[in-house]
Amino acid sequence: MSVGDDALRRVMRDPVFSSPVRLGIMLYLIPRGEAYFTELQEALKLTPGNLGSHLRKLREAGYVRILRYLEDRPRTVVKVTDLGVRRTLEYINKLMSAAEDVLRTYGEKR
Repeated sequence: MSVGDDALRRVMRDPVFSSPVRLGIMLYLIPRGEAYFTELQEALKLTPGNLGSHLRKLREAGYVRILRYLEDRPRTVVKVTDLGVRRTLEYINKLMSAAEDVLRTYGEKR
């Protein structure tokens, strides 16, 4: 086993980020804090059903809050939680660590 195997296992084991779509949702939300459902759908090029399914998983994990209210029409706002920000950044750090291990190992073999 190489040094990168442990980092790779930690990255792959995350059930929330097993889908790159959920990571994309979080990466979209974190700098903004929140977004309308339709804004997320358009930005990520997802169907309403697909986005809704991924948002349910993120909500169940406590990474986002979903608020529905009536303005001029029904609106759904998705807000990132502090836990969501923290866990996403932790995941990105694990991913970066695994990538650095791979790059270091690849460089040593060349």
